[in-house]
Amino acid sequence: MSRIRIHQHVNPLAPYFRREPAPIEFSSIFRDIEKPLILDIGSARGRFLLELAEIQKDWNHLGIEIRQPLVIEANRIARERALDNLYYVFGNAMLWLGRLIENIPKGKIEYVVIQFPDPWFKKRHAKRRMVNDGLVAALSDKLIKNQKIFVQTDIDFLMEEIKSIFDASGEFSSHEVDQSPFPVKSEREKSVLARGLPIYKMIFMKK
Repeated sequence: MSRIRIHQHVNPLAPYFRREPAPIEFSSIFRDIEKPLILDIGSARGRFLLELAEIQKDWNHLGIEIRQPLVIEANRIARERALDNLYYVFGNAMLWLGRLIENIPKGKIEYVVIQFPDPWFKKRHAKRRMVNDGLVAALSDKLIKNQKIFVQTDIDFLMEEIKSIFDASGEFSSHEVDQSPFPVKSEREKSVLARGLPIYKMIFMKK
């Protein structure tokens, strides 16, 4: 696989990323839209979904990523692998998740994945964090009872903040877990584990 150089951090509040996107054309991006859907928010280079789509042929896999060059490259690889159950979309989920997933039928998203979102450590940058009230509300609107959101991060205070946002919505139950529910690991997860650092994992289930 080729590897492109790209900025590690993108400010989601920059003017370019504030522009309202068109909704994802869900009915046309997968060969079989009747399959259950996994949504990966912040899919980065897309390797996690790539491996997952190769294993789970009976699921569709959709990634949303704010860095457009990564989306272009990931879709190129998906086409080369002839994976008709995998697609990536350029979009700013922090501001526009509700708009992006507007055309996805309610209850279609069986699992949402949010892995290692940027913690934006500086206090003045905290407003850039991806998981916010709007994102949680957008997911609540599309999920039905018992559908799940898996979140993992290596930043303890960020997980505490994310849990507080989900809890405040009143729409989800929260569950600490020791293992990921998926059979593959993201690039970031592999890196953190290789350094022997802890990873905090939670599943939020729609009530």
